[in-house]
Formats: sequence, structure tokens, C-alpha cells
Amino acid sequence: MNDRIINALQQLFKKHRIVFWYDAKHELRDDFDSLVLEDIEKIVLDNNEFSVKYKIIREQPNQKFLLYRAGAQPALLDNWLLDVQLAHGEFRTDQVAIWLSELSLGIEFAEVLKDHAEFFRAKSRKEALNKLIEPSDSSGMVQLKMLAVCAKSEPKMDTVVESLLQDLANDKDEKMSLISRSALDGFFWEQMNRYYGYKSDEPSIHDFAIELFKSSYAMATDGQVKLSNDALVFLKRWKDSRQYQDSFEMLSDKFSDDLDIRDDLSSRDFKQLIDIDYFRLIDNKIISALANAVLQSDFTAEQMAIWIRQRRQSHWYAEFEHTYQALDNAAQFIANFNQVKIDMDSFVQGVERYTQSWYKLDQLYRKFIYHKLESGEVSLLNHLNDKIENIYSNNYLLRLGNRFQEFVESESQWNAAPILRQDRFFKHWVKPFLDNNNKIYVIISDAMRYEIADELVSLIRQEDRYSADIAPMLSMLPSYTQLGMAALLPNETLSIADNTSGTVLVNGQSSQGTSNRSKILKAALQDRGDAITADDFMQLNRDGSRELLKANDIIYIYHNRIDHTGDKMLSEGQAFEAAEKTLSDLMKIIKKLAAANANNILITADHGFIYQNREIDQSDFSGAEVRGKEVLYKDRRFILGKGLVDSPGLHKFSSEALGLIGDVEVQIPKSINRLRLSGSGSRFVHGGASLQEVVVPVVSINKKRQSDTTAVEVDILRGSNSLITTEELTVSLYQSTPVTEKNQPRVLRVGVYTESGELISDSYEMTFDLRSENPRAREQQVNLIFTRRIDELNGQEVVLKLEEKVGGTSHYKEYKSLKYTVRRSFTSDFDF
Repeated sequence: MNDRIINALQQLFKKHRIVFWYDAKHELRDDFDSLVLEDIEKIVLDNNEFSVKYKIIREQPNQKFLLYRAGAQPALLDNWLLDVQLAHGEFRTDQVAIWLSELSLGIEFAEVLKDHAEFFRAKSRKEALNKLIEPSDSSGMVQLKMLAVCAKSEPKMDTVVESLLQDLANDKDEKMSLISRSALDGFFWEQMNRYYGYKSDEPSIHDFAIELFKSSYAMATDGQVKLSNDALVFLKRWKDSRQYQDSFEMLSDKFSDDLDIRDDLSSRDFKQLIDIDYFRLIDNKIISALANAVLQSDFTAEQMAIWIRQRRQSHWYAEFEHTYQALDNAAQFIANFNQVKIDMDSFVQGVERYTQSWYKLDQLYRKFIYHKLESGEVSLLNHLNDKIENIYSNNYLLRLGNRFQEFVESESQWNAAPILRQDRFFKHWVKPFLDNNNKIYVIISDAMRYEIADELVSLIRQEDRYSADIAPMLSMLPSYTQLGMAALLPNETLSIADNTSGTVLVNGQSSQGTSNRSKILKAALQDRGDAITADDFMQLNRDGSRELLKANDIIYIYHNRIDHTGDKMLSEGQAFEAAEKTLSDLMKIIKKLAAANANNILITADHGFIYQNREIDQSDFSGAEVRGKEVLYKDRRFILGKGLVDSPGLHKFSSEALGLIGDVEVQIPKSINRLRLSGSGSRFVHGGASLQEVVVPVVSINKKRQSDTTAVEVDILRGSNSLITTEELTVSLYQSTPVTEKNQPRVLRVGVYTESGELISDSYEMTFDLRSENPRAREQQVNLIFTRRIDELNGQEVVLKLEEKVGGTSHYKEYKSLKYTVRRSFTSDFDF
């Protein structure tokens, strides 16, 4: 008892200099006498009130006093110290009084504490509440903070409910049970009615949760709504909460069955649902409808892109991102194919047209297949996949291969001037840097075909202070690694070894492996050149990479992910995944080079490839029989040998026709056909003369000193109306310029706030990444729903804010704002 008295008194003396203690039952005199309170003088009141008053007010005006009286408080007219008592504090010894003292609450809170006595029987709850209480708190605020302690949440109604819903999702009821035991349930349900309009004869958090999903869905689909706008705002905040979104997802899935959402969705047009995301089934419905729309070509690729971009705001987008991206790329692929005319008048024109437009079909096919595989939606995208595969393999790849084959056969020399051949790479692209006393760094990514490099260029240009350009180059033939890698080195002569290894000699020296390539570079540059694998380079620390660059005028960095993956039967199906990872790898290498003070970088490849995701038909294999005096080397797409016998399904080249020395002959299967080869993959192939194999990229990168990127500007289009008269506000936002590599997207959070910064509407995170040149197409609308607080602000100004996240943090800063005046009709205060 003594400890509790001391604790209660210490709390009182934090607020008061003088504390009165009336011992009505004459039972605590011993406790008073035994008290030891530092810096506090104890006085017993016993017909000495006048002298005590003089002492505590005049003689010792700064001293703290505990005034004890045995017996009840005197009548008001008989209490000589009443004025002092009213100005200071009173210590009471009943249980509620002790709680009041411990919490530094006034006597006006006595009934609140008495009504919820169970809450205060746990020391931990009292301590938790004591940390939350503020001097200005009302009785209702104290009760709300008691709810927060029970729910283990912040003292806000939204977070209390979020915490209770989390318990519900996890099949627990400890928090709600504690609220009931503490007799706070009545207050809780009153607040649920006040905040969200929830009423029920048998209220429960489970019943509220069902009604929350039901009313929010109904509000978006013109159904019957029983809850207020605040409930919809709450649901939107809840689903976006990092702490509680898991419980939203669990309850959403559960209640989608209870509310028969699947049946309701079956009769709705997906376009009505584009802005709704309360149930995972909505995304399922939209994806299914979009897949069918792409399959039937019901809408333009531009319209599909708009819908998919709108779905990026969906709570479930991250889960379905690959599926949406597969649909977007499928729509673009079909649209591009419908605009393409696959024809050419010459070998060179075929190469030029491929680099101008046709490569885009290979890129979109790759992106579709990659995202389809990553999505895991095999059955959903099955029919669309069949359509894309049929167009790509039969109507594009085969037709293009057959037409280009005609010109391959008509050429006496393997050349596409003015497009340079690969063996001119060093003299044309590398040597000019050295001649001008500039260092140059070359990254060679095995099998990075032209369309992958095109995507890489876009990624590089998006980086601040980086510029990048791409040019085509004709690979050597056959388009295989040993010859492509050799041709990129400084060379006077290239020849294929007269044995079964397929090795290529540069100036008579083997170019097989990084070590031999390093020797060739050193010999050509008086030991100022070197070669290293990308893996080894990335393992170097900062000093190590700088020393390597300092010691050499040129470094070749060899990267091998696509070919390493695709050229094996067991992993060839992961070729497009390897392409995505290659883009990431190369960006890391570029940045590491730049960090080591590299300014000039070239990226190229040894060859491209053909890849078809479907199983290869028998018709895709050449029936030609490979015969000759000596067959040295055989692959899916080429044969090396001597005295090779002509065959209708093969086209033969001499070394001289290919720019090589020696007498090794080369045969290539016509068009995109493969040769049968035991134990080798057949979907990923290279070595032949198709455009996808022989058009390789040269990417030139320069690191600038000054920043050259910016984000697009966004304006608020209010029009002539600056008044808020309804429960909603529709705002148009205009992206002033199209997105480009250097003019980058901007992400903004949109909401309406009071002048003091209180959010009074739902809020949205919007991405402004439109690329259209049409200004009208760069407008986006957002519909903001107000909470009940809007009625309390009638006649006042509120602020529409666009906020931008501070880089690398969870904080936001204001980007732009616009003020509105609230002019709500008086009828909003009544129910009609």
C-alpha cells in the first residue's frame, strides 16, 4: 500500500505544489507518518489552518507540502483552506482516486475509470495508457486511448480497427475480448457508428468486416451501401498499409466467397472494374477479359496499354504484374506484326529493315514469352500463347528467313556494305579512341542479339549523365562464338583451324579462351591491353578495378549468360530469363566501369540467335544429308569441313567468300532450319545466316560530367470551379511533356488536406509515365472521396496536395498544391 501511495503522490506533485489528504476513515495515519518524500514537507491539519495557510503561502511560497487531515473534508463554509485546495491538488485513497493520481487525471475522470475498472487491474495497461495521456484529453479521448492499449495500436480509430481486423484474419479475439471485459465495447460500437456509419443489433468485428467489403464494392458498382464514405476511405488506407495489408488480403479472399463476388463479376463488363481492387478475383476477371480481347483483337494496343497502366494502381498488381506485362507485349506484338510488310529488294536492305523495325517483333515476342513464363498462368494464356507462337514462327520468322535466304544465296561475298562486317570492329570502332589517346573499354556479351541491345540502350539512356547509341554490324559466318569473338579482336587474318575443334586463329594464333585473347590484345597494344571475364571483373574491389583500368588503354570484358544458358539442352528454355538477367548484369558492369573513371564504353556481341519457345516441329529440321571429303565440325546451324557435297537444303561458302583464309568450307541450313544433332537443344540455336543470328549490335556509351535527366512536370487542371460542394472531388492532372529516356516518369501521392495537414480524403499514388505526343492523351483523372470531416470545414479552405517521396526514404515533400473552399449544403447534416 505504501508504494502505491508514494507513486500516486509523486504523480500529483509533478503538477501541484500543495496536496491535501483527507483520511475519512481514520485508518491511514501510520502510512502518512511513515512516508518519506524527498523535498516535500508533511503537515498535519488539526485546528491550525490559519498558521498553516500563512506558512505555505507567505513564509515558504516555493516549498512543496503534503497536508494531512484525519477525518472527512470540512464543510465548505468551515474549510479555511478551501481556496488553497481548489487551486492545488487533492489525494484520495480509494482505488479510483489512486488510479486518477497515478495517471495525473482530474476528479472529472473518476466515473470513466470506475466504469472501466477491469482495464486498470493490469499494471502494464496503466503504464501504457499513462504514456499516451495528455493534459488536454477529454473523457472520450481517454477512452479511445484505452481502446488503443487493448488493441496494441496507435490512439486512432482507424488503427484500432486495423489491429482488430488483423486478429480476425488470424482467427484470434484476445483484443476484442479485452475491450469487452474492460466494458469499452459500448464506447467502441458508438465510435464505429460515428466514424463509419456501422449499426447492428448484434455488432461484431466480423460482421463489420463483411459489411465493409460489401458496402465498398457496392459503392463502386452502384449497389446498396450501408456504411459511410469514411468506411470506403478506411478500406483504401487499410489495404495500402504495410503493417496490416496481409490481414486485408486474407479477409478479402475469405469474404469474396461469402459475398459471392465471383458470380457477380461474371455478369459485369471488365471496363466497369478497371478502378476497383477490393478482391483478387477482380484482377482475375480483368486479366481473363483482356487475354480474350487480345486474342480476338477487339481493342487497339494503345487502349490495352491504358487499361494495364490503370491496373498498376491495383493492390494486387505486384502479384499479377508478369501476367499484365505478357498481355501488353502480346497486344503490341500483334499490332506491330499487322503493320509490318516482310519484303526486301536486296541483302543490305534486309539488314537495314531488320534494324529499323523488324527486330521489334523479336523483342516483343521475347518479352511476351518471358512474362508468360514468370506469371505461371499457363492455362489462362494458353490460347493467346498459341496465337503468338503461330504468328511468330510461321508468319514472321519462317517467312523472313525464307525471303532473306534468297539474298544470302545470291551474294558471292559475305558482306553488307555500308554496314560493317564484324572483323572490322576493332579498326572502325576501337582504334579511333586509341589514336586520339583515349582509353576504351569493350564489353562482349555472348549471344546478345540486336533487339536485346536496343532495350539495353533505353535503360542506359534513363540513367543520369549517360548517353548511348546503337549501330548494326554484320557478324561473321558461321555465326558461332569462336569466330565472332575472334573477329572482334585486332586482326589482320582470321582462319578456322584445320581440325575438329572449331577454333579460330587470329593472325595464326589461337583465340580460344580469355587467356589467348588477352595475349592477342597485349601483342597489338604493346602490353597496354587486357582481357578479363565479367565475373572476375565484378569481383575486383574499387582499387583493383581502378588499377586494371589505369594499367591498360583497352580492356575486353567477356560476359556470358545468354549463350551459356541457351546452348544447353537442359536450360535452353531459360534463354529469355537469361536475357533479362543480362540486361541487369550489363548495367552493373557499366556502372562499375564508370565508378573506376571509364568514360568511353562499347558493348557488342559475337552473334545473335534464333529462339522458339514451342517444341520444334519435324518440318523445322533440315532433311539434308551432311556429306563430304572431311566433316570437321557439325552443329545445329552449320557444318565445317572440306570437300563438302552440295545439298538442296544447305548452302555452301568457301572461306574466301566469308572473309577468312584457309580452305575450310562452311555449309549453312537454309532459312531457319536446324540440323539433327544428338544431345543438343533445338529451340535456341545460332551459327546460321538468319537476320536474328547475323545482325549484331554495337552500343556506344559515354559518361557525361553534368546531369542530363529530369522528371516530367505535372499540373493540376482545376478549371473555373474552386468550390467543394459534394462528397467527392474529381481532379484532372496533366503531364506536360511525354516521357523519354531523359525525361523520366514522376510518381505523386494525391489527397486533400486541412490547412493543419490532416488528410480528409482517400489518397492515391499516381504514376505519370505517358509517352504520347498528343497532349489530351496525357491527362489523368482522379476521384477523391471525402471523410465526414469535410462537413466540419464548411466555409473553410482545404488543400489539394500532390506530394513526392523523398528519394530513399518513406517521407514525402509537397510537389504542388491548390486550395479549394468548402461550400457544403446544410442538407448534408440531415438524413433524408
